[in-house]
Amino acid sequence: MSIRTLSIFFILLLVAGAAPSSAQTPAPNPDLELNIAQPDFTLVALPTNLRLPKFKSAFRVTHRFTRPLGDGSFSDLASDFFGLDTGAQIGLEYRFGILSKTQIGINRTSDRTIAFFGQREVLAQGEHSPLGISALATIDGTDNFTDRYSPALGAVVSRTIGGYAALYLEPVWVNNSNVLPSELVDDNDTFLMGMGARVRLRPTLYVVFEGSPRVSGYKPGEGQMSFALEKRAGGHMFQLNISNSIATTFGPISRGGLTNEDWFIGFNITRKFF
Repeated sequence: MSIRTLSIFFILLLVAGAAPSSAQTPAPNPDLELNIAQPDFTLVALPTNLRLPKFKSAFRVTHRFTRPLGDGSFSDLASDFFGLDTGAQIGLEYRFGILSKTQIGINRTSDRTIAFFGQREVLAQGEHSPLGISALATIDGTDNFTDRYSPALGAVVSRTIGGYAALYLEPVWVNNSNVLPSELVDDNDTFLMGMGARVRLRPTLYVVFEGSPRVSGYKPGEGQMSFALEKRAGGHMFQLNISNSIATTFGPISRGGLTNEDWFIGFNITRKFF
């Protein structure tokens, strides 16, 4: 074999070896990157527009102490360690990225309510849109999903401001929000307008607000309202919250809180598996 033939063979070998190396480099997945302004899939009870990467998952624990902070004197409250000595409603939630931009999940609370939900991003905030928009569908069922079904349809509209804040507006229609016989009330569904904000105070410290005023339909009591302080630590979010209701899914949220004098301490813990 001549030197010329060997040279041509060597050059072809280099070209063949170099081309696939660039072609096989996987494109980065932006969904795997930390969204500093929108670090979690929920505010307190309302969803956000944070995308869950395809085939990845997340787990959340919700915990609401059931003793109202305004019940009894200060000494009574202190003797119960501000409600921490009393019972609680606990929720376990698992969500999964079944497709790109699409997530599904299940939530079960200790009052035996089970909720299934799905969320699909319709429009991402970016060069072509100032807002992020997702479509949302859920259904609650009491007594381990055997009674009192409350389906809901809505949208999550968000706007992040740099890496410092995220604002939300969430119109949601909830059917069968009334748990009483239909002849006792005029309405059997509720239209609520969820709203909220998350503001980053420090690199990993946030304050959160959300409210769920009912615009029309069945709306007993007061609209649910919550405030929270939270800390991000790696793939975890730790949140301490206070709300005028212990509801964490849309059926109970649509029924509101009892009064604005009854507030409950709670916390959320989220773990991302990606």
